[in-house]
Amino acid sequence: MTDAQKQRYQKLVQQLNYHSRLYYTLDQPEISDYEYDMLMQELKKIEAEFPDEILPESPTQRIGDESLFNTFEKVEHTVPMGSLQDVFSEEELFDFGRRCKEAVPDAQFVVEPKIDGLSVSLEYRDGKFFRGSTRGNGLVGEDITLNLKTIQAIPMALSRNLPFVEVRGEVYMPRAVFESLVAQQIENEETPFKNPRNAAAGGLRQKDPRVTAARKLSIFVFNLQQIEGQELFGHKESLDVLKELGFTVIPSYKRFDKIEEAVEEVRRIGEMRGQYSFDIDGAVIKVDNFAQREQLGSTAKFPRWAVAFKYPPEEKETILREISIQVGRTGACTPTAIFDPITLAGTTVSRAVLHNQDFITEKDLRIGDTILVRKAGEIIPEVLGSVSHEKGSEPYRIPMECPVCHSATVKEDAVIRCINPNCPATIRRNLIHFASRAAMDIEGLGPAAIDQLLDNKLIASSADLYSLTMDQLTGLERFAETSARNLLEAIEKSKQNPLSRLLFGLGIRNIGERAAQLLARQFRSMDAVMAASKEEIAQIDGFGEIMAESVFDFFQKEETHALIEQFRTAGLNFTEEVAETGETFAGKTFVLTGTLSHYTRQEAKALIEQNGGKVTSSVSKKTDYVLAGEDAGSKLTKAQQLGITILTEAEFQSLLS
Repeated sequence: MTDAQKQRYQKLVQQLNYHSRLYYTLDQPEISDYEYDMLMQELKKIEAEFPDEILPESPTQRIGDESLFNTFEKVEHTVPMGSLQDVFSEEELFDFGRRCKEAVPDAQFVVEPKIDGLSVSLEYRDGKFFRGSTRGNGLVGEDITLNLKTIQAIPMALSRNLPFVEVRGEVYMPRAVFESLVAQQIENEETPFKNPRNAAAGGLRQKDPRVTAARKLSIFVFNLQQIEGQELFGHKESLDVLKELGFTVIPSYKRFDKIEEAVEEVRRIGEMRGQYSFDIDGAVIKVDNFAQREQLGSTAKFPRWAVAFKYPPEEKETILREISIQVGRTGACTPTAIFDPITLAGTTVSRAVLHNQDFITEKDLRIGDTILVRKAGEIIPEVLGSVSHEKGSEPYRIPMECPVCHSATVKEDAVIRCINPNCPATIRRNLIHFASRAAMDIEGLGPAAIDQLLDNKLIASSADLYSLTMDQLTGLERFAETSARNLLEAIEKSKQNPLSRLLFGLGIRNIGERAAQLLARQFRSMDAVMAASKEEIAQIDGFGEIMAESVFDFFQKEETHALIEQFRTAGLNFTEEVAETGETFAGKTFVLTGTLSHYTRQEAKALIEQNGGKVTSSVSKKTDYVLAGEDAGSKLTKAQQLGITILTEAEFQSLLS
């Protein structure tokens, strides 16, 4: 690389990191997406030519090489990542302030929002990010550096090359990202995440950083743990410096002389919590001066110089005006409450899912009722119950007719279901599910594109996707030649998916992603699945009678046979390659409990099954081994009482090898 090339390369790295921060952190982009993409292409071209010269702070290094996966090795925290004492009343806040002032009369307080996320440590050497880890138990965490590199708000290089810096931050999922994710899960009739924190937690400990990147997580840095090369004396000063270094620090932090002013700020944050683009579950008051913190000290559990105030959930009354029925991909008719708009946690809501008829009956909900509503986890509205009935009101019953196709419905357990296979609502939902990432993973075929294809009568089933042409797509509004070509390529690529993905994409009732994998591994071909008896399917470990009956009944239908033949003609893959299994755990039954460091639950389960064992959910006398991770609970206790062999991860790996 010549000097001129090196200068150009370094400038590109600097420019791209600058514009990434403006876009992802400050929401103030200065250039268009196209201009950014052109700079990135130029950078990649140089790095491809000179791979040995790639800088660690280059934006291409955020996700790393595709062959790299997290190992979750242990990290000992030099500075413990402790927790704060929770308080729930203003009286407790005033008591905290009084105690601090008695010990340190000139104490000042810093107030900041408490982000509802996952605490992590970020470490920098000579201004470069080199390691990130989870909080763990506060003393020992896990190395998740590769996953943290996917978070755009984390700088790969600081504005000054300080010898060493360690900060503590809170990884979170922005509300808009969470709401989009939940909407997609509901669209696919999957169990949605309950709150952004759960969704973020699921993304942060992925073995594959690309999965984490897809979650679009962000971070706020809220504490300086260690620093070399600069002396700092207080919390607010440290946050100001961290901001200068390039960190996205906790917003709205302010310093006050009096505890009364600090408590007023806690109230203000509570009133505006719904206006933030992220979830908070409280506010924190900290003594500002570091020397005064040392003077105040700590108890065995918490520091005496800080407390976390937790806000109570907000509940409001409103009028139930209507109950709307939504039809899912399996025909399930789900009721949704439509009520007078109310403001909860800073946002206006007017709808909440009511689940089923049993839920409505239990709450005794009637049209015209005054109802009590809150936001579960500050995000998802839920109806708590009826406060009062309107005079002359009658208990609500879901009509036994599909609201879309008007066919008669049937009640199965708690679910009322449309069983018309040609119902437009179920066809649409099935197409969305078929194209989803966990199923056939057809990129570019989202709900809007599917609606266009249906409205223009270009498709009536998932099989019709494989006969679409360039002329048909480019004739549609918003389908340019490039997007049409990309979609056709994605559809063609999906033909190579293994049988398990196709089985899941078919949307068979009671058959989720894992069950589809088990089914494919057992029979290995579509023809074998179709020919299997109900009894043969029920013998699959992990299947029950209901699941076996769902699969068997699905493949007895004439419309299913016609659909499969269309797939066959289109050239879809009808087979599943199954890795050879060992016999290490032949005949052995495992139970998994606690948080595993080196595997996800699914990975550990797959290893056990590949080696002849099986995994169950509860401990009994028939259990051979309990694989216990961190924070193992009642299952571990029961295993100890029954004298069952308990394995650490190291012992489990030893048995495998």
